[in-house]
Amino acid sequence: MSTMSLLRAAAKSHRLIRTSNQNRGLSLLLRDSPMHFSTEAADHQPSSQDNPSVDSFLRPPTKGFVYGKLVGTTKHTTKSDILNFLEDCGLSLDDLRVDYSHYPRVYMPTGMMIQFSSQDAFDAAIKANNRKGRLYRLDRADRSQWDGITPYDGKVVLLQGIPRNAVPDDVERFLSGCVYDASTMQIFVRPSPYLIRMATVHFPSKTQAMHAFITKNRGFCLNSQILVRVLH
Repeated sequence: MSTMSLLRAAAKSHRLIRTSNQNRGLSLLLRDSPMHFSTEAADHQPSSQDNPSVDSFLRPPTKGFVYGKLVGTTKHTTKSDILNFLEDCGLSLDDLRVDYSHYPRVYMPTGMMIQFSSQDAFDAAIKANNRKGRLYRLDRADRSQWDGITPYDGKVVLLQGIPRNAVPDDVERFLSGCVYDASTMQIFVRPSPYLIRMATVHFPSKTQAMHAFITKNRGFCLNSQILVRVLH
């Protein structure tokens, strides 16, 4: 064999040895690496346990008004009663509206609508109700239900039992000594076997409406006893 042939054979053997060593190193690297190149790993999605921020991202927004209806109140339940009951929910009197049944104009409360400042406040009310024995039922409501309620705010008085032959002047004489807006007086008949006549009157303030209740409740208009209620 010539000298040139010996040199070419030696060079070829050296390249084969180097390539073998490189392949062996790559194999060791893949075996020791913590990364696994498989479809199972590619399909893995982070969960809320892997990343707590994912759970907070998927939660509904906590800002913006949330509305609820509190069921189980009576005609004697006041807004102040509910404020005290839900004292830790950041509510004010303006966040409460009594939902009255206006058909057939009986003005009986069917519940109380509540405007919460956030979802967190609504959740706090649920917890408070559960903690205090579930005296009421609190359901989620829509903004349209809130907007559809006329807020009386304790400034409107309901007169029940007005005699059939009474005229507006008779009702005004019954309210003598009270400060009210005579132009707002509405006299109507509530459908019932006895056709009870009723009236609503607006007062300038809650104090004056309460004064009418205290001084006129169970008083007489002509020969009929009148029941007075303050609408909240």
